[in-house]
Amino acid sequence: MTQSIPLSFPQETTPSMGVGGKVWAFVKTVGTLALLLIALPINGFVVLVSLLWGVVRSPFVKRTVATHPQTILVSGGKMTKALQLARSFAAAGHRVILVETHKYWLSGHRFSKAVSRFYTVPAPQKDPDGYIQALVEIVKKENVDVYVPVCSPIASYYDSLAKPALSEYCEVFHFDADITKMLDDKFAFTDQARSLGLSVPKSFKITDPEQVINFDFSQETRKYILKSISYDSVRRLNLTKLPCDTPQETADFVKSLPISPQKPWIMQEFIPGKELCTHSTVRDGELRLHCCSNSSAFQINYEHVENPQIREWVQRFVKGLGLTGQVSFDFIQAEDGTVYAIECNPRTHSAITMFYNHPGVAEAYLGKTPQTAPLQPLANSKPTYWNYHEIWRLTGIRSLKQLQTWLNNFTRGTDAIYQVDDPLPFFTLHHWQITLLLLQNLLQLRGWVKIDFNIGKLVEFGGD
Repeated sequence: MTQSIPLSFPQETTPSMGVGGKVWAFVKTVGTLALLLIALPINGFVVLVSLLWGVVRSPFVKRTVATHPQTILVSGGKMTKALQLARSFAAAGHRVILVETHKYWLSGHRFSKAVSRFYTVPAPQKDPDGYIQALVEIVKKENVDVYVPVCSPIASYYDSLAKPALSEYCEVFHFDADITKMLDDKFAFTDQARSLGLSVPKSFKITDPEQVINFDFSQETRKYILKSISYDSVRRLNLTKLPCDTPQETADFVKSLPISPQKPWIMQEFIPGKELCTHSTVRDGELRLHCCSNSSAFQINYEHVENPQIREWVQRFVKGLGLTGQVSFDFIQAEDGTVYAIECNPRTHSAITMFYNHPGVAEAYLGKTPQTAPLQPLANSKPTYWNYHEIWRLTGIRSLKQLQTWLNNFTRGTDAIYQVDDPLPFFTLHHWQITLLLLQNLLQLRGWVKIDFNIGKLVEFGGD
């Protein structure tokens, strides 16, 4: 098991970037870099031993050769889920090209043995035409057969816009623009699901704070929460229940949010129950790969749970729309067993890491022959987590029972990045990718909220 040091400092809001804010940003960033430096020799030793072991055992390892090898372009190179798909495709005998935006040229995953070539492209939200053209040039240069986007929330729509141009040269395993827009719109999605007879919470589209302030909550049996329809990496974790204790508190809270006709929010019924999340890979409405895990607002642990009600909900939804691509859902299962989809994301979910040892992932994506049942994580697969997040959790343990629970979870699971036969990404993510991002912020004295090792970035207000 690899060892590491926690590198995330909890913080609800970013400090004002006056003198005090800049001092805090400096201290926090320097402290984090120091912890990374302490961890470097430990992780370096583990990776070196793994590399040496790989050399020793390489003559005895049988390499898989695909019957019809293809070149697969995978985007989102800074994220663990992109690394996982690259490994799955490469393990099945395919060639993998990894791509990321220019900001993340430092992606540690480019050093994976599963990656044949690595490219960077313009940020789609800043240069949509340049983004599309860059992808087309890569596809043509590398003779790509299939493009599998591992989208950030921002990029998913732009990958749909790129689909017509890319489809002239390769298959694009992603939704058309109108479908992506609908799935990504929390309010439009609930309307679509309801039209298919599927269970979703009561929801209202909010374009003005006064709509919430003047809402008659006395007629409701449940509380409500507000969520930005467009992705907000920080405020998405705020689940303040409405109404607050007093009308004034409700008004103050709502007015603090950037709600406008240009930036609409959804007010959604809060249903008490168990939170679960899913990842599904679908082709022509067929559910080809599916996993389900218990969830939370900031999810960094995945363990497959069998939930027939959720699988049936997903099957009905993707079949009803005839979807081809990757889609993930957030669910609440109420006490009476009813499952409610509360959100949909038209992109790869990090829960795909649970397929780290499954030999059938590539076929689920690339195969055209219908399957008898969707692939699920193997019975012997371990829960996945990120070591640095787990070690940091130790700082929040306040009782022996909590420590026992943490130890049980830690020893039962496996790091989602580290693999003994492909160890370099574990080292380069932490001591190259994250380190350089921190150094960039230090030079600009720019603050950050937390480090997300799963996504491979610093979470910042107004960030990506």
